[in-house]
Amino acid sequence: MRTMMIATMATATLALGACTNNAVETGMPVANAMSATATIMTASGATVGRATATDVAGGIRYTIDANGMPAGTHGAHIHMTGRCDAPDFATAGGHWNPTATKHGTMNPMGPHEGDLPNLIVGTGGRATLAVTVPGQTMAGLMDADGAAIVIHAGPDDLKTDPSGNSGGRIA
Repeated sequence: MRTMMIATMATATLALGACTNNAVETGMPVANAMSATATIMTASGATVGRATATDVAGGIRYTIDANGMPAGTHGAHIHMTGRCDAPDFATAGGHWNPTATKHGTMNPMGPHEGDLPNLIVGTGGRATLAVTVPGQTMAGLMDADGAAIVIHAGPDDLKTDPSGNSGGRIA
């Protein structure tokens, strides 16, 4: 039995060793990375969090740190214009979608570049989200009119075009 366990461990080590290489993994920090940070605000002007986008190896890392949000699941998206005027935040435009795809990671013709996972807010109003989206660059995101991170009232179903039936924009 002991011999069998040692042989199994050696095989597992060889299998893991075979998967490594010297390439930089997607999502790893890069020197002198570009980043952008925004305050997340409600239509009444209350600050409810902070969002950051940072260039990483092979993509952009998005983080959202929210507090004081309504409990539940909320769609979170990158919108194409860096402007979010209350009360409805319509000035942010549609989702960032430079490749003209359909909405949602569950849509066979999607996703938009701006589709992020849902933000799940606990009963205390607190939520965090951290995701790396491969293939994106800060240069592409921060074009002449910038970009915006928008939180929606309801959950994103991850498939219905254009916004996953996620409801109105709340922050």
